[in-house]
Amino acid sequence: MTEWLDGLTAWLSAHPQWLGLALFVVACTECLAIIGLLMPGAVLLFTLAVLAGSGALGLGETLLLAYCGGLLGDLLSYALGRRFHQNIRRLPGLRHHPEWMASAEIHFHKYGFASLLVGRFIGPLRPMLPMVAGMLDMPFGRFLLVSLLASVGWALAYLLPGWATGAALRLPLPEGFWSEAALVAAPLGLLLGLCIHFSLQRHPRVPLLAAGLCMAALAALFVGWPQLDRLDQGLLALLQEHRHAWVDRLMVVATRLGDFKTQVAAGTLLCALLLFARQWRPALFAIGSLLGTALANGSLKWLFARVRPDVLVHPLESYSFPSGHSSAAFAFFLTLGVLAGRGQPPRLRLTWLLLACLPALVIALSRVYLGVHWPTDILAGALLAATVCAASLSLLQRHAALPALAPRVWWLVLPATLALLGGIATWALPEAMEMYRYQ
Repeated sequence: MTEWLDGLTAWLSAHPQWLGLALFVVACTECLAIIGLLMPGAVLLFTLAVLAGSGALGLGETLLLAYCGGLLGDLLSYALGRRFHQNIRRLPGLRHHPEWMASAEIHFHKYGFASLLVGRFIGPLRPMLPMVAGMLDMPFGRFLLVSLLASVGWALAYLLPGWATGAALRLPLPEGFWSEAALVAAPLGLLLGLCIHFSLQRHPRVPLLAAGLCMAALAALFVGWPQLDRLDQGLLALLQEHRHAWVDRLMVVATRLGDFKTQVAAGTLLCALLLFARQWRPALFAIGSLLGTALANGSLKWLFARVRPDVLVHPLESYSFPSGHSSAAFAFFLTLGVLAGRGQPPRLRLTWLLLACLPALVIALSRVYLGVHWPTDILAGALLAATVCAASLSLLQRHAALPALAPRVWWLVLPATLALLGGIATWALPEAMEMYRYQ
């Protein structure tokens, strides 16, 4: 496998004109029923994304090709299930491996359309769930809507890290950049690995352990951020080099979702709806996470008065460490992710948290892209939100686990909060474009 992958990489490096087609085909087959189980799609996609980031394809082209390829794989899998229905079990491969479909059927029957959203990030389920949805006659309109949304997060999660790695390898970054990057990445990888391990082992103190680990990482970052200047400068330069007018508009919309007034409105609405639905303990968890993060962020900014990057024409007066947008966004979406994962198996809980982190990550990265924050600012904001969120959950679960929200509560909470966020971002777009005009 290694020799084959090395040969493919070498051939595409010598013939970059075929990289786009290869990316589309691999993304499609990675999401295609049965075939997606047999190929190392994640490794291939990362490798192709690194090649694309090295100068062969822009970020927008890379994400769009992967998005379209993954969406086509979903549609073909759905059509396969719709065409054969229960007879699909007689197809080669499935006839001898019925367990390939068993897990997907269980998840689909248990979680419905939500399984398509969450299962997109679980390797064995990703290529099988669309086929099961077609086999069980899920309405095509509903399937298409969920697949359109899920493909966005999947493309970002699977392609963005590889593309950023390729772009970073190509740029003349400051000397010492990679050593500082390793110094930050290694502890973060260890933190995530331990949290995932304890979650899968169903450790009774997972929230408390996660809060302690995140707090330790945050404390280390507060002590060491002055020594990470080359990392900050390099990552900022990487994002600034790839600025385009159409991406600017998207990033401004994203950054508006993390504005103080927007997050206050969204957080207040979320807590009010939970209280209205008489979900007392989930409401207390949400209040503790959101209010605690806001108070902690304000206090830390006052203690660590760090100047913002010199990118804007009119630099903002407030200090940047930790990023208020990053901490508020991660606190809000992590709260939703934790509530969505209640009462579910560890793998699904972790997947909900991953999904929740994606919009928060976009908001956080928009701050670096627009030159308003340093990368370590948004990392500190994310760690702060994770610390407070995990601590709030740990306190509420001292005597009993936090209960799962009923579907009727989600149909009340989710559309209202998402509509509020979308409405505010759209309404504020003209003013935001003027505010974040850069040199």
